[in-house]
Amino acid sequence: MPEGSVRNFDEISDRLDQIIATVRSKDTSLERSLDLFDEAIELGSRAVDMVDKFELTPREADKLEQEYDEDAANESQDSQAASPDTNG
Repeated sequence: MPEGSVRNFDEISDRLDQIIATVRSKDTSLERSLDLFDEAIELGSRAVDMVDKFELTPREADKLEQEYDEDAANESQDSQAASPDTNG
């Protein structure tokens, strides 16, 4: 996957994994490794920019908040069911 075709965070992560595998190969020349290093730096910068600029839509934020509340309620129920009854 050429660098220019990377469009989202998952693709950046996948490309970085490919770069790591290629650089670790004993068949990769020093020159090629340095080129890949430069690409990895650029991809890392792009990933940081994506994270810094990331914003949820109000709908996404509501959905995450609802999921968080449901998870918290489930954990509370699980911990109550797991704790011994000391009143009886």
